[in-house]
Amino acid sequence: MADRQLWWEKLLSHWQRLADIRTAQLFQEHADRPGSLSAEAAGVRLDFSKHKIDQAALSELLALATDAGLCERIEALFAGELVNQSEQRPAMHMALRARIDQEALAPAFRDAATLAQATLLQCRALVEQIRGRFGADGFDVIHVGIGGSELGPKLCLEALRAPREPQTVRVHYVSNVDAHPVDHLLANLKPERTLVCLVSKSFGTQETLANGRILQAWLQQHLGVERGNQHLFAITANPRRAEAFGISADQILPMWDWVGGRYSVWSAVSLSTMLALGFERFAEFLRGAAAMDTHFRTAPLRQNVPVLMALVGIWTRNVQGLPGHCVVPYDDRLRYLPAFLQQLEMESNGKSVSPAGQALLHPTVPILWGGVGSTTQHAFFQALHQGELANVVEFVAAIKPAHAHADSHRALLANMLAQSAALMHGRITNDADPALAAQRECPGDRPSTTILLPELTPFTLGALLAAYEHKVYVQAVIWGNNAFDQWGVELGKQLADDILPVLAGQADGSHLDASTAQMIARIRETLG
Repeated sequence: MADRQLWWEKLLSHWQRLADIRTAQLFQEHADRPGSLSAEAAGVRLDFSKHKIDQAALSELLALATDAGLCERIEALFAGELVNQSEQRPAMHMALRARIDQEALAPAFRDAATLAQATLLQCRALVEQIRGRFGADGFDVIHVGIGGSELGPKLCLEALRAPREPQTVRVHYVSNVDAHPVDHLLANLKPERTLVCLVSKSFGTQETLANGRILQAWLQQHLGVERGNQHLFAITANPRRAEAFGISADQILPMWDWVGGRYSVWSAVSLSTMLALGFERFAEFLRGAAAMDTHFRTAPLRQNVPVLMALVGIWTRNVQGLPGHCVVPYDDRLRYLPAFLQQLEMESNGKSVSPAGQALLHPTVPILWGGVGSTTQHAFFQALHQGELANVVEFVAAIKPAHAHADSHRALLANMLAQSAALMHGRITNDADPALAAQRECPGDRPSTTILLPELTPFTLGALLAAYEHKVYVQAVIWGNNAFDQWGVELGKQLADDILPVLAGQADGSHLDASTAQMIARIRETLG
């Protein structure tokens, strides 16, 4: 602990050295800065040259990572060791995209990859069977899941759907326990041409089961009990519960306890995505992630894209003290990326104690938020340029579009580059009116990262999301928390299960706090 504190003190001394130097000046002093503060792997190019950091500070960050045992912890992850200490489980989501003929695979990892490959073959057969069954007229799929059971598949499908491609497979997402979206959805669907995929690792998720019951009743009402249940599929680690729900065993696909929900997009959880895109495009998505896995495991730390992403995040969060991280993809196909990353990063690293139960030395994950550019320039960019609450901004873009409108795409990229430059340079005005000058001034010197993909393909999307996953793990190693549990989420679920019978008048709420009890009384009075 004392040694680790020494590293933080060294990093703070670098910040004190750099704090009063404008980032733009660092470019003037070092002509090679853009090249030396960037890295690339599997089509993902990372540029962090607009951060107030130099080679000396970066070297200290790399030394901190080495001192934290990062290289050894990376090997432990890929060896299938119990890196999720609180639940005594490995975290082998990389096995979902690994080739089982790789010699470097550890035995536990190879066994997991073998299971994953068998399930993918099962998915492939289902995709061919279902698409053939409905033919050219197409069908609808209602994907029911929440958190990691919904965010990843939704991002993947929306990112990879080809423009102007006829949507013969129409996927609809239902996550919230609020039933209004379900009613709106069912008003426009035909039950005989609708499939329902229920995705829940435990098959006990309140939101998923509540929506599942509504959809099951709708199917059975129109098709009969037996035929209605034939339209239900489940992806779960608890097949017994799914069968008890009425789903046939041959329409249940597995999940495993060595894959966390927020890391499960690579699995049968994305069956709806496979149905819409076709299996081959999903397989290419897995290949991109596998390429980033190899890079993460083998590349030196100084050229390692996920490691550098993590270390720059450590620098802005813990050394500069920035509480916010704003992700802005300049590609409408990636509009769900900020929401996906909110869960991946904040659920993984939103912790304040170590696996040993000790308070962590430093704050962990920042508040992650964002939206799609250029739309958000007309929403919250004002606060990014002139507001008091400083954020680091992360821009993501694809160089080549999937459409033929070159002028529109150039304008999109020009806006992204302009915002990145404006955050760094700012603006000093020469208005004669001092009050107006002060209002128009933008201080600049605000950090940003830019991630460029050559184009948005299944391969590059897979590589990008895998890079973010590994970034999260690296930061957890350095901060000292477990990235693979989520006890805060579990607490809320338990309390909701406790309150539900009180709301229904089936249990006594005398044990609840006065505020909660008063709101329950008001709700029950209004509902009658």
